[in-house]
Amino acid sequence: MSFYELRVWQQSMKLTSEIYRSTTAFPKHELCGLSQQMRRAAVAVPSNIAEGKGHRSDRELSHVLFHARGSLFELRTRVMISRELGYLTADESKRVLDLVDAVGRSLNALINSVYEKAS
Repeated sequence: MSFYELRVWQQSMKLTSEIYRSTTAFPKHELCGLSQQMRRAAVAVPSNIAEGKGHRSDRELSHVLFHARGSLFELRTRVMISRELGYLTADESKRVLDLVDAVGRSLNALINSVYEKAS
């Protein structure tokens, strides 16, 4: 199965698009700060999933999937900071965090599946 057929990759692409849309209204002084960090973390999730699928072994794949999960945790934290600073509304942050949770559940399921095979 190719990476782009994975549900978690598709979900993470949707999350990335949502992050890009949500950060367009951030203050100009945040263009190189929080908004850029959020975009980088969001992009890292599907990118790491794709990279992992290119590795030879399940052990290597699981290692890269853990990186994707770490980026997802970073993104969650930055969304929460953005909400606290008033850059995201409660509705925007809820919508994004719901997507983060959905990606997290799918990613954990894939990690568990791959990790069991690699052990």
